Amino acid sequence: MRGDSSMRGACETPPPSNPTTTGRTPLMATYAIGDIQGCYDEFRDLLALTGFDAARDRLWLVGDLVNRGPGSLAVLRHVKGLGAAAVTVLGNHDFHLLRIAAGHGREHRSDTLGEILAAPDRDELVDWLATRPLVHREGRWLLVHAGLIPGWSADRAEALAREVEAVLAGDRRSAFLDALYGDEPNPWHDGLAGFDRWRVIVNVFARLRFCDAAGRMEFREKRGAGFAPAGFLPWFAHPGRASGDHTIICGHWSTQELMLTPNVLMLDSGCLWGGTLTAVRLEDRRVYQIPSRLPVTPKPFG
Repeated sequence: MRGDSSMRGACETPPPSNPTTTGRTPLMATYAIGDIQGCYDEFRDLLALTGFDAARDRLWLVGDLVNRGPGSLAVLRHVKGLGAAAVTVLGNHDFHLLRIAAGHGREHRSDTLGEILAAPDRDELVDWLATRPLVHREGRWLLVHAGLIPGWSADRAEALAREVEAVLAGDRRSAFLDALYGDEPNPWHDGLAGFDRWRVIVNVFARLRFCDAAGRMEFREKRGAGFAPAGFLPWFAHPGRASGDHTIICGHWSTQELMLTPNVLMLDSGCLWGGTLTAVRLEDRRVYQIPSRLPVTPKPFG
């Protein structure tokens, strides 16, 4: 696990809802949880470990609710059933499900989406997922699946996210999902329009690991920050990035593992690969972890 454990005792920015506390235990807590990816048993155990109460507390989920783990359908039903108590942003595997459900492309060999696609409540679940945000912001906290390129402030990121969310909620959803996949255009520029513009926005929020100062993204390298290709840095390492005044809560980068710094909480601790599923209570940065029930397997290097 990366980061100094002393960071867990004091929040660098006000908690999302500024809850009243008794002593050191919040009366209402916000738990941010890393990539679940269908690991339903671990998700359920983590909620029990934290003492999460849907009538009082809130969940912030970094996306990738589904795929490759054995319980994607149960995860979707559970999170949807929590209503306003849970906020989840869209991750790349969530987009993959939306695309297949819309009739574009096929499942990959390692996918575990068939149970969802065959479920009697499939359409209800897919429609619900399609209306989840790409970015969620409260105060100085910003929740996103992967990250932000250096030139995007929190205000800019939120405005661009709303553009794509409007497309996914409208009658152009299927056409956009059909055109979603691809690494180009790259990098972002303000003159982009239509599907090209929205594709780049999704690539930033749902796929980003490495980029250069101009925001050009590198998608082939999937190892940790120490393997940055020449000319690139991890998105969070760029000096003076415009979102540096917010604490970014994200996941996506399992090979980077759990990383807790003053203004980045990166929460994918590799549950799918036999690691752990992690929650951080935002009010005091207390960390909770449940070991994976899946066998330890190599992460997707290279």
